[in-house]
Amino acid sequence: MKTLGVICARSGSKGLPGKNLLDLGGKPVVAWSVEAATAAKCLDRTILSTDDVKIADVARNVGCDVPFVRPAHLATDTASIYDVLFHALDVLEDDFDHIVLLQATSPLRRACDIDACIELMRHANAPAAISVTKVAKPPQWMYSLETDGGLIPAIDELTEIARRQEAPDYVVPNGAVYAAKVAWLRERRSFVGRETRAFLMPPERSVDIDNLIDLITARALLAEMQKGTLG
Repeated sequence: MKTLGVICARSGSKGLPGKNLLDLGGKPVVAWSVEAATAAKCLDRTILSTDDVKIADVARNVGCDVPFVRPAHLATDTASIYDVLFHALDVLEDDFDHIVLLQATSPLRRACDIDACIELMRHANAPAAISVTKVAKPPQWMYSLETDGGLIPAIDELTEIARRQEAPDYVVPNGAVYAAKVAWLRERRSFVGRETRAFLMPPERSVDIDNLIDLITARALLAEMQKGTLG
């Protein structure tokens, strides 16, 4: 069973321009994903998919395979991540049974997280597994806003939750690891289905860098990890 890891890192970012090349603990953000994937035992091959020459050069310098430059039409804000993954599979022309998406914007995920998510999928004989983390606030406390500033409950719940401790555990995909059988993903074009299994990751390794606040948070968490105050 051959498994391909694909680190995705495009150049365009409106929330935080150039985020994949920004400094995080003395390394470019993208380098952290390359190092984690290289250390993972369950990946037979890992490549970088990018449209940016600078990102490609940085990835190569830390040991990543960059076999192609992603076409411009697959590097827009509206491009489907599934088309990006299928493009990688088609260009490589190799028979991979599983594919694993590793977003470069999840730099605090570790090799053990990648392996554990893949192993969960395999041991459960599931078609897919994704990494998740617990949400800080229950959805019963969430609202959307009406145009006049009114509050609309996010979900309908008969029982009001007065304290967070009373709420059941809710999770959200954290963007770190998405694993699936290639044939199943080509058919479904989604990592999430009724058979998908969830791999729970701690919040300190679940930062998804989309804006400056996320980057500041990642830098602070990494500093604490390096001091040994966080796992």
